[in-house]
Amino acid sequence: MKRRGSIAVVGAAETDNIGVIPDTSNMQLNAEAALNAMRDAALQPRDIDGIACGYVSPVDLASYLGIYPTWYEGTSIGGCSWINMVRHAAAAIDAGYCSTVLVVHGESGRSRVAGPYYGHVEPGSFGDQFANPYGWSGAASMFTLPVLRYMSEFKVSEEELAAVAVAQSQWAAQNPRAMKRDATTIDAVLSSPMIAYPFRRDMCCLVADGGAALVLTSADRARDFPKPPVYILGSGEAAESNVCSIAEVRDLLRPEFVRVSARQAFHSAGLTPADIDHVMIYDAFAHNPLQGLEGLGFLDYGEAAAFIAAGHTAPGGRLPLNTNGGGLRYAHTGSYGMFAMQESIRQVRGEAPAQVRGVRTSLCHGWGGFYSACATLILSNEQP
Repeated sequence: MKRRGSIAVVGAAETDNIGVIPDTSNMQLNAEAALNAMRDAALQPRDIDGIACGYVSPVDLASYLGIYPTWYEGTSIGGCSWINMVRHAAAAIDAGYCSTVLVVHGESGRSRVAGPYYGHVEPGSFGDQFANPYGWSGAASMFTLPVLRYMSEFKVSEEELAAVAVAQSQWAAQNPRAMKRDATTIDAVLSSPMIAYPFRRDMCCLVADGGAALVLTSADRARDFPKPPVYILGSGEAAESNVCSIAEVRDLLRPEFVRVSARQAFHSAGLTPADIDHVMIYDAFAHNPLQGLEGLGFLDYGEAAAFIAAGHTAPGGRLPLNTNGGGLRYAHTGSYGMFAMQESIRQVRGEAPAQVRGVRTSLCHGWGGFYSACATLILSNEQP
């Protein structure tokens, strides 16, 4: 961006329902999310001149909605794609390619009604050739070896891994839209069925249908909209491995691409981790918040498990994390980055179900693939 806070989110909304929606197609989920976000910003399709989405064609979605864009984006690199899209849309607005961008996510991830269509699983992909034939495929099984190595090197117990789900369940218990609202315990998490050691079922994300969307425009226009603007202070992105493999990652315990994205975001925002009031970290599995907090610079390597187990990220803790319940307890359609952004926006707007008092800044971080790509946003209700 030309300057910190030059772009703002002026509309944000999710689909009416989230969870199991067997009568709505993938495209319809995108459209419903888009219409709800435009309604939140008091806009019509004719007011939108930029569109970004994943797993459906942005041109197809624009046509379906009656939008005629001068800028569009459809890069799909996994669950962080929509965080990347916000960064790219901000640059496009700053460059004058468009003035008002709709960033949309819809995914029939559970019911699989007419999609979604993942571009990285086509025959002949790297994963199809070099991972799947050897059983090195599927999110849960691919993560197990690096997570076990992480637990061994940093002396992380299964109880501490389970504590991630426990902390997030305490937030989900305050959220009427969360798919799993019951506050759980470490014993209950460790008693849930084994999926792939060390992951128990309650350490794995939910599988849902749903969608959400954002509207972005210049900060100069942002105060003309009904909801308080959420300013984009900083952003970052980086990539390290192909989307269906972790073989190319340089250090699975200290992923450098996370540090790169974090450095970009904090530098462009002119902030440090100490300036952040609230954090959302994409949690497809219970280890993701651990490596996220460490990679983003909130904690040193090896410190996150004890930090979460001590209650510092739970309600009343000093670093509120995944306050909607996260992918483990709120919802996860297969790609979660957009939902993490939605909760960051709700928190800085002051309208979250489990609202944290005094939130001025929120950091949202997401992953793509397994250890493939990542993106980071820093949002605020105050313009520099």
